[in-house]
Amino acid sequence: MQDPEFERIGKRLIQEGLLSGNFGNMSVRCEGGFYITTSGSFLDSPGDLACVSREKGAEPRASSEYRVHQMIYETTGAMAVVHAHPPFAVAASFGGDVITPIDSEGKMFLPSIPVADGEPGTNALAEDVAKKAGLSPVVIARGHGTFAWASSLEKAYLLTAITEHAAKVIYYRRSF
Repeated sequence: MQDPEFERIGKRLIQEGLLSGNFGNMSVRCEGGFYITTSGSFLDSPGDLACVSREKGAEPRASSEYRVHQMIYETTGAMAVVHAHPPFAVAASFGGDVITPIDSEGKMFLPSIPVADGEPGTNALAEDVAKKAGLSPVVIARGHGTFAWASSLEKAYLLTAITEHAAKVIYYRRSF
């Protein structure tokens, strides 16, 4: 399966510095599971998507973060998930277990952003993100990146951008 929305959102993520190289992944829910970008794919030209189904599990070429996406789909009503590596949000994740935005958009849309623990691609990370999924539509994996979920890839991308903006404002505020 290919989907032009994946390429469009992938390009936005890269252009805005929310990820680089072939880091990050995206998925959309479908009947019986979800489609996810493949391991090592560049999100600005993701190509074919891998299928993860409840019955068959994950295709071998699925992103290693499929476990986190799966747990998000199992614990929320999300239709899409974006996993990015925004540098300010990643840096902020080392400062505590919750990021509290101080900017107006952050306070409005993400008044509290939990930080999850666990190594990338592991069940431990997937379980901690799922445990914190009820607190916010974005969770930052400590030292790794954001997982944002919403009704569409575009809305999940926007939550990712709001998270990075909030982290930048916190950083800049501390500089003054």
